[in-house]
Amino acid sequence: MDWTALLRLPMTLMFVLAVIGLFFTLVQLLALRQRLSDGRRLAAGGRALLFLLGFGLTLLLLGGGVALRGYRLLGEEQQLVQIDARILSPQRWALTLRWPDGTTREVQVAGDDWRIEAVVLKWKQPALLAGLPPLYRLDRLSGRYDDVTQEAQAPRTVIDLGEAGRYDLLNLSRAYPQWLPGIDTLYGSGAFLPLVDQGHYTLSLMNTGALVARPDEATQQKIGQPLGG
Repeated sequence: MDWTALLRLPMTLMFVLAVIGLFFTLVQLLALRQRLSDGRRLAAGGRALLFLLGFGLTLLLLGGGVALRGYRLLGEEQQLVQIDARILSPQRWALTLRWPDGTTREVQVAGDDWRIEAVVLKWKQPALLAGLPPLYRLDRLSGRYDDVTQEAQAPRTVIDLGEAGRYDLLNLSRAYPQWLPGIDTLYGSGAFLPLVDQGHYTLSLMNTGALVARPDEATQQKIGQPLGG
C-alpha cells in the first residue's frame, strides 16, 4: 500500500488528526481524575478545560472526515481516470474505467459520447494563503447523444461515481452554509468526447478546477475532429 498517497487524502488526514485528538483527550481525562483524587481542584479545573477542548476538536475532526469522504487533493494538472471504449451495438458501449491506484470498473452507456462530471471545492482566501489546496471528487458518468431530439427522447444512462454519503460536504454546505464559512465555492465541472470502438481516453483535472478530456493519437484519428478539449 502506498501510505504516502493514502495520507494525502483529506478524509484520511482528518481521521489521523482525530485519533491524535482522541489520545490527547484521554490523557487529559486521566490527568483530571488524578487531580480530583489528589484534591487539587484548581489544577483539575485546568485539566477539565483541556479535556473539553480536546473532546470538541476530536468531534469536529471526525465530522470533517465524514464530510470529506470521496474528496481528493487537487494540485497541478492531475490525471483522474483512463477510459477504454468498446462498441456493443449502435449507440451502445462498454466502458472500462481505470484509476491511477489500479482500481477498475466496467460500465455501459448509451449514446454517441461519454461525459464525466466532477464536484470541485475551493476555499476562501485565508485557507488558500495557509496552503490548503482545492478538493475534488468524481460525481457521475453518462452517455450523450449528438442529436438534441434523440437526447430528449432516447434512453439515457447515468452512472454514479460519487464516493460520498449522506453527509457529503456538498449537501452540508447547501443545508447549513453558516456552519462552513471557510468554503468559497462548490461547483461542477464536466467534459465529454465522442465514443469510437477501441477508443482510449484520459481525463485530467486542472488546478483551476476544469476537467480536460483527451483521446490518444489513434482514437483522435478515428474521431476525425478535435472535440472535448
